[in-house]
Amino acid sequence: MTRPPGRDELYALRQVPLPAVLRASGARPDRCDRKKWHTAQGILSITGMKFMNWSQNVGGGGAIDLVMHLHRLDFRAAVQWLGYRPAIPQVREYLGSGQVLSLPSPDPTQIPAVQHYLTAQRGLPPALIQWVIESGDLYADRRGNAVFLLRGKENQPVGAELRGTGAVRWRGLALGSRKDLGYFRWRPHAATTAIILCESAIDALSCFLLYPRCLAISTAGARANPRWLPDLLRESAPVYCGFDADLAGDAMAQQMAKLYPTVQRLRPALHDWNDVLKSDPHLTFRIDTR
Repeated sequence: MTRPPGRDELYALRQVPLPAVLRASGARPDRCDRKKWHTAQGILSITGMKFMNWSQNVGGGGAIDLVMHLHRLDFRAAVQWLGYRPAIPQVREYLGSGQVLSLPSPDPTQIPAVQHYLTAQRGLPPALIQWVIESGDLYADRRGNAVFLLRGKENQPVGAELRGTGAVRWRGLALGSRKDLGYFRWRPHAATTAIILCESAIDALSCFLLYPRCLAISTAGARANPRWLPDLLRESAPVYCGFDADLAGDAMAQQMAKLYPTVQRLRPALHDWNDVLKSDPHLTFRIDTR
């Protein structure tokens, strides 16, 4: 970076995985407890994006706070350490081709607009949307866009699908998104009978409603060979390509099947899974995590 990071860039830097910051800072993982680390400041434990120093009884959240604590830096110096010197592999991923991942900042006041769009226009049940919001995988930005997080290793954000909820329909990705490093997924159940690849987060949620025991994944556009697909194929559940029922979807599904013969085609009866969902007025949804 050659300029001070903006609000969205700071938000992205805070999401850098804490284990990566600890490794770059010379910390050692505990042999018996994978959440515990031995640092120059004492023993720390991490849970997601939060950390706690039990030696000093001090805690915090996010990568910037952790850098400040480990290196005794002020906020500005910690941002420079973390973002201006991409020595951490995950920071290089955020930088991508010279661009830091800029996740839009959440704006809770816009949540009603996102909820109304997804329920009234896309036919998704309010209970499901509330569930996804509470999981942290969906939020609203200040423009009222629906932001669906793409998550990679260690469940950390590597990008986001953006969906306009206003009068003009549009879709895109957050600046600096690395969709080959992760994806939007929805699997609230412990048991998974199938893995279904869809073209968007909305289609993935729609597909989940139609196949409640599936792991529904968005590839953020029809792609025949996502980098993460070989790892997914090692799972015990069969993988289906559920791309749209159009020329592009069929072509990408055919290419995927040639590259990975075990992948089967699951073609929507209508153009996409959201269209199928909206065509079934009798479909009901209830939260069941068994």
